[in-house]
Amino acid sequence: MNVINPKSALIFILITICLDSIGLGIIIPSFPTLISETAHVPLGEASQYFGWVMGAYAFMQFVFSPLIGNLSDRFGRRPILLISVLGMSLDYMVMYYAPDLFWLVLGRAVSGIFGASFTSASAYIADISTPDKRAQNFGMIGAAFGIGFVIGPAIGGLLSDFGSRTPFLVASFFSMANFIYGLVVLKESLPPESRRRFEWKRSNPFGALQQIKRFENLKYLFLVSFLTVLTSMCVHSTWNFYSMEKFSWTTKEVGISLAVVGVCFGLVQGAFTGKIVEKLGQKNAAKYGLFLSIFVLIGLGLIDQGWMMYAIILPYAFTGIVDPAIRSMVSGQVQSNEQGELQGIFTSLMSLAEIIGPPLFMWFYYNFKTSVPNSNLGLGTPFWIAAFIALAAYLLISWTLKGNVEKEDSNHH
Repeated sequence: MNVINPKSALIFILITICLDSIGLGIIIPSFPTLISETAHVPLGEASQYFGWVMGAYAFMQFVFSPLIGNLSDRFGRRPILLISVLGMSLDYMVMYYAPDLFWLVLGRAVSGIFGASFTSASAYIADISTPDKRAQNFGMIGAAFGIGFVIGPAIGGLLSDFGSRTPFLVASFFSMANFIYGLVVLKESLPPESRRRFEWKRSNPFGALQQIKRFENLKYLFLVSFLTVLTSMCVHSTWNFYSMEKFSWTTKEVGISLAVVGVCFGLVQGAFTGKIVEKLGQKNAAKYGLFLSIFVLIGLGLIDQGWMMYAIILPYAFTGIVDPAIRSMVSGQVQSNEQGELQGIFTSLMSLAEIIGPPLFMWFYYNFKTSVPNSNLGLGTPFWIAAFIALAAYLLISWTLKGNVEKEDSNHH
């Protein structure tokens, strides 16, 4: 087996995640338009379908993440990663040709299966990371995702001039380029002797969530992780509709604003997460990040000028330290041949939040918008509900971390 150079392996994984998120980001600005086209409804009505289209992706990711994580613990990370990337490419082509809403939803569902490449990518990072670099490397995943999210929506906004389907074609090309790159460059990170038997009972989402019980003192951190992603879903799913309806932004302006979000997230995750976690410790980094997100969400619901969306982006980006800090705390507690399974649990929880989040927040958005017409209050409702969820997560993590991690550490050693 070839010896892995951790640095070049890390770079490949980060490029994979980056290209994946470019593929996701490219299609976001034109998605509302494409939904209104395929569902044959006006743009204002499309918001009620948007949550379900997003939910289809997340549901399949929820179902398949543990399977993919466990397969990568059994067969190694490389083959699983490459199959996922290839599948994504073919799937974007399906969406490019989608004649109606059914095909669009089907395409998103299949994307969700292959989008679970995030799981094997995270496990790969855990394989090649030393304990002191773990939080920083998980932060780099966020940075790569962020950078892709800059480039994606920006390209998507520009491509929307060529029709709402063109971005899908380009996304397919990006994924195919990534597959070929991986075929040539990527080496395996999990040696055969470290692999473990594949078990079905650990490879379904409910079996995977059952495994959480093994992490006696840290099990509530999984719930915090879930709630954190749930609150971010509010911003993800309502941003384009909120800014289009409240500030009359165009598709291009939405694309540019999301690109700025991506730049700030990429910057914070890439340049600062490792340093912040080092300075504050994993526990405090997670707590402060959650505390900040409460105020950011309240602010998002209150603003009444378009430029304020930009003012709030930087503080919002600093809330991104929560996830790498939690992942790092938990992944330090498991064996190398269980990292795939562990990251599968995280991806499942993330997907569960992505299943519940968009339809839930779009429901609040759509209903409060219509019952409190045009007022700041109606449109801001989803953000305040999210702020309340963030507060619950903050209280839970403060309670959980009171001495629990130290106890876990002493048991572990």
